[in-house]
Amino acid sequence: MGSAVAAVERTHEQKLDLLAEVAVKVGLGLEEGQELLMTASLDAVALARRITEQAYRAGASLVTTLYIDDEATLMRYHHAPDASFDKAANWLYDGMGAAFKSGSARLAITGANPALLSNEDPGKVGRANRAVSIAYRPALELITRHEINWTIVASATPAWAAQMFPDDAPDAALAKLWEAIFQTTRINMEDPVSDWKRHDAGLHKRADYLNAKRYAALKYRGPGTDFTLGLADDHEWMGGGTTAGNGIYCIPNMPTEEVFSMPHKDRADGTVTATKPLSHQGTMIEGIHVRFAGGKIVEAHATRGEEVLRKLIDTDEGARKLGEVALVPHSSPIASSGQLFLNTLFDENAASHIALGQSYSSTVRDGDKLSKEELAAKGANESLIHVDWMIGSDKLDIDGVTATGNIEPLMRGGEWV
Repeated sequence: MGSAVAAVERTHEQKLDLLAEVAVKVGLGLEEGQELLMTASLDAVALARRITEQAYRAGASLVTTLYIDDEATLMRYHHAPDASFDKAANWLYDGMGAAFKSGSARLAITGANPALLSNEDPGKVGRANRAVSIAYRPALELITRHEINWTIVASATPAWAAQMFPDDAPDAALAKLWEAIFQTTRINMEDPVSDWKRHDAGLHKRADYLNAKRYAALKYRGPGTDFTLGLADDHEWMGGGTTAGNGIYCIPNMPTEEVFSMPHKDRADGTVTATKPLSHQGTMIEGIHVRFAGGKIVEAHATRGEEVLRKLIDTDEGARKLGEVALVPHSSPIASSGQLFLNTLFDENAASHIALGQSYSSTVRDGDKLSKEELAAKGANESLIHVDWMIGSDKLDIDGVTATGNIEPLMRGGEWV
C-alpha cells in the first residue's frame, strides 16, 4: 500500500518540521479554534515545540503540553513510601477528561525508555499502573469511543535509541532512530500529506473487503500458535483514519499499517505465542505464550517479565480477554525495515496482533450509539487496560471462517492471499 513517489533529500530540521506539520494536519486534523492537549517526555521537547508551532499556525486556540520526566519516575520507585504506589494524580486525569469533553484534541508523543522500570519491583510497577488506569479511565473512554480527534506520533530519544542500537555511539544511535521514524511515517516522501492520503485509502479498501466478507471467526496457525478467535456480532473492520464523534477526521496512529476489528470477548480458544517482545510501561516482557479457553487466558507464561504479565492480566475481569484483533502484512514497511522498535506504536504495525482488555466501540456497527450493556451483548470487552501484543510473522497462516463454517484462506506466510 506504499507509494511509488520517490524519496527526497531534506535536512534533519526540515524533516522534524514536516513531521510536526503532518501530525497536526493529517494525524489530528486539528480545526481552527480547537484546543490541543499534548503529552511528551522531556527528551521530546524539540518535536513538541514544533508541533505547538504548527498547531497555532493551524488555528489552535490553546496548546497545553504535559511533560513526563523519566528520572522523576525512577525517584518514586527508589524513595517513595510503599503506599505511594496505590496513588495516581486523579485531579490531573479529571482535568484531561474535562478538556476532552470541552472539545480539546489529544496528541501523545511516544518515545520513552522501553526498559525504564525493568529493574524495579514488579509488584510496585503493577500497582502504580493499575492506579493510573483507574484514574485515567473516564478520559480514556472518550478516546476508545472516538469521541474526539487524537493521534500518536514518535520522537527519537537517547534512552530509546540506546535500547534499539546498543552497539552504536549515542549520537549515531539517535540519528538512526530518527531516520527510521521519518521513513516509517512517510516524511521522506516528496509530498508526505498526499502520500498519507493514498495510504489511508488503501487501508480503507482492505477494511471494506473484510466487512463485505463478514467472517464469524479467524483461525490462526503458526509456530506455537493454534488459535480460533470469534468476531463480535455486527463487528466492523477499520483501517487508517476515522471520523471522530466531534465530526473531525483523524488518523489515530502514525505510522499505521493495520486493519482492525472487535473480537468476541467469550470466543477465543487455543494457544498463542508472541512473535516480538512487548515493552509495557517501562518493562520488557518476552516470550509470551498463553492458552485461551472460552475467551479467557487460563494459562500465561513469559521467558522474561512473567510476573509483570501476570499482574497485567490480573488488573480486572476483562484483562484476561481480548478487545482488539488486527491484521498486518509481514511486508509492511516497518517489518521490512528488519528493526525491532521496542515500542508498541511501531511494532504493532509490523505484525498482526491482538490486544488484551478494552474494546473500541467504533469497531462494532453503530457502537458509539450503544449502551455498555448493548455493547457487551455484541461481545465487546470492558477493562482498565488495552495492551497490544504481536503474534504475526512470515510463518503465520490465517483463515476466515464464514457463518456457515466455510474456511477461506486470508493470509499465508504473513501475506494477504
